[in-house]
Amino acid sequence: MMAGIGPANTKPEMILRRGLHALGYRYRLHARKLPGRPDLVFAGRRAVIFVHGCFWHGHDCHLFRWPATRPEFWRAKIGGNIARDARVRDQLLADGWRVADVWECTMRGRERWPIGDVLGRCAAFLDSDEAYSSIGCISTVAVDDGT
Repeated sequence: MMAGIGPANTKPEMILRRGLHALGYRYRLHARKLPGRPDLVFAGRRAVIFVHGCFWHGHDCHLFRWPATRPEFWRAKIGGNIARDARVRDQLLADGWRVADVWECTMRGRERWPIGDVLGRCAAFLDSDEAYSSIGCISTVAVDDGT
């Protein structure tokens, strides 16, 4: 079942895209030339937005739970995703891009925010000079190496 989840055009991403477009923001999608292929690229503002799924990116929230089967595989997989996210963010910041992470739990689940608040935070980031923003709690799960 998890293999059927694609990396682009997820429901949270589509909600964010529609909302930002309605607010007048124009963007490119999944730019292949940028590290990490950001979900939304605002070239004129030198800003990118990643819409992260809480499970796949190891977000420490109510939507994340370690799978009961194959724990070594999942710890390595999620830990690798967290490390890759940090490398991509650092590379984009070093290249002069501004980066925002929008977490899935801000748009769904029992702790979701009103969509207007999420869009407002994204708009505030895009209109500012802020280098990095995490919309939702910034913490990720602890991944130990089993030792």
